[in-house]
Amino acid sequence: MLDIKWIRENQESFDQALAKRGAEPRAAQLAALDDARRAHTTKLQEAQTRRNAASKEIGKAKASGNEDAAQALMKEVSDIKNFIHEGEDESRRLNAALEEALCVIPNIPLDDVPEGLDEEGNVLLHTFGEKPEIDFEPKEHFELGEALQGMDFEGAAKLSGSRFVLLKGQIARLERALGQFMVDLHTQEHGYLEVSPPLLVRDEALYGTGQLPKFSEDQFKTTDGLWMIPTAEVPLTNMVAGETLDAESLPLRVTGLTYCFRSEAGSAGRDVRGMLRQHQFEKCELVSITDENSSLAELERMRECAEKVLQKLGLHYRVMTLCAGDMGFGARKTYDIEVWLPGQNAYREISSCSVCGDFQGRRMNARYRVPGEKQLKFVHTLNGSGVAVGRCLIAVLENYQNSDGSITVPPALRPYMNGQELISV
Repeated sequence: MLDIKWIRENQESFDQALAKRGAEPRAAQLAALDDARRAHTTKLQEAQTRRNAASKEIGKAKASGNEDAAQALMKEVSDIKNFIHEGEDESRRLNAALEEALCVIPNIPLDDVPEGLDEEGNVLLHTFGEKPEIDFEPKEHFELGEALQGMDFEGAAKLSGSRFVLLKGQIARLERALGQFMVDLHTQEHGYLEVSPPLLVRDEALYGTGQLPKFSEDQFKTTDGLWMIPTAEVPLTNMVAGETLDAESLPLRVTGLTYCFRSEAGSAGRDVRGMLRQHQFEKCELVSITDENSSLAELERMRECAEKVLQKLGLHYRVMTLCAGDMGFGARKTYDIEVWLPGQNAYREISSCSVCGDFQGRRMNARYRVPGEKQLKFVHTLNGSGVAVGRCLIAVLENYQNSDGSITVPPALRPYMNGQELISV
């Protein structure tokens, strides 16, 4: 959530930032809501002041024997009490109206974020490695997985419908190896603390990270009102919700390997075949909580940590700086890491690393204390995939495929596969 004080003081800049995202100007509307809230607050304060003064005057009037004046003052105090009582309800309504308007406003892009309204405006940062030389017609992951008897889409559809898969045997083990490899890398080499969080969360957690209220259709909700997490960003970031941290304890870096659940409401017809876009998928998440001065450097560090996964697996990829119109709701700047998939002859996103500034910190009311300063500050938050396990499985299958349909196990994964070097029927 954005700071209404900042919006009031920077209305032109705010509307320009929204335009950069392809959104309509909102500064005047938000300022008007805030004006109404402030004016009403002033009236309540003035009424409270008058009530206190009138209460003192009652005693004086009675002491002087002026009963008529005392009665008039008592009636005035009673009327003011009624006004304050009703005014408090109105105050709650005005505060809620402003918060409802603010909570659906996207974050402000940083100045160096490229202009653009969709993925066509994204800018290449750098690439790693070269496309593999494959001297035969490469197959897509689902062709390879089904031929190896390790992917069963029909069986999963029988159980759960479309956008699910049953992984079996060596392919299931390869997926498990990938997840363990990622967590070990981030905890042992990159200094992240492993956390195994709940997969079901309350409304407040999704609100804190920005999925609610605007993106409720993209989530799965249980019958008792809990939500299945769309990403471990939600529980990991909300670990500090409502907390006041010491600046010396920052940055906090946590990672978690979890299943994630998304309804994919806005992706009908996209990536229907295979396991690129599923309702349930596994992901290794990276979350950092920092102070305001460290968050931009932390973004570069997080990106490098995510890249290291693909480097150690020997996968060719590119990093794109997303344009303003292609960024997520809560992001100020985002890097997408796109891995090369020979079977598709295309780059596909495998990780997205974003810095959110204090946007989520405000929504979560998570602050930190700087020694010697009275004013508390909102934490800055970052999140990224380190990386999406299912998509990494796809990349390994397609990049390490052999002409006979077998899959060479990347050296980095062999310790997790009991030394196995080849997956075949």
